[in-house]
Amino acid sequence: MRFFTQDQVSAHNCEADLWLSFLGTVCDVTPLVDQHKGDALLLPMVESAGQDVSSWFDPETRDVRKYVDPVTNCVRYYTPRGRFLHIPPAGPRSDWTTDVSEPWWRDERYQVGRLSAKTRWIRVINTLTSQEQRLQVCSEETMAEILQRYLRYNSHACSYTWKHDGVSLDMSRTLGENNVPDHDHELQHLRLDRDLFTPAVLLHFNDDLTES
Repeated sequence: MRFFTQDQVSAHNCEADLWLSFLGTVCDVTPLVDQHKGDALLLPMVESAGQDVSSWFDPETRDVRKYVDPVTNCVRYYTPRGRFLHIPPAGPRSDWTTDVSEPWWRDERYQVGRLSAKTRWIRVINTLTSQEQRLQVCSEETMAEILQRYLRYNSHACSYTWKHDGVSLDMSRTLGENNVPDHDHELQHLRLDRDLFTPAVLLHFNDDLTES
């Protein structure tokens, strides 16, 4: 399962390209928007495009939050921003279709990955060219997955040995598993600028240029 930063999710913030995240899951609901174009029930989703909507859901059931209607004493879905797609109306209606097999928040077809629980910044320094690139990455990603992020800046990144503090990194492990420190919490506590203490990963050329 691929991990995404919140910035990546936020880039998909329009009706033609609409992602939502909730409770750690990232969904691309663009096909659903296309299918129901013009439906008023899309409005809360479009207004929240590219955002995290975990507040809509119960963490225990992973279903939309519910409450007891004080007037009818019936259990209803709690949708303070307005009823959205696949949420049934409060009462009987002739225009409500009940043949939805899975609501979009449970339908795996729309799930594209997971939202990172903790992102971090690293400096990737090419020792051959002295070029430096800051990357925001997911703490759950392996070094091989981080390399894929870096390919946009260096298409031959696979031709380098990745090292930190003089030690070659295991590309099948995460930064943490490779003992690349993450001092964000300590720096925040000390009120220090974390940009001044971003860990560096050094790239050493292997002399066997791979295909881009």
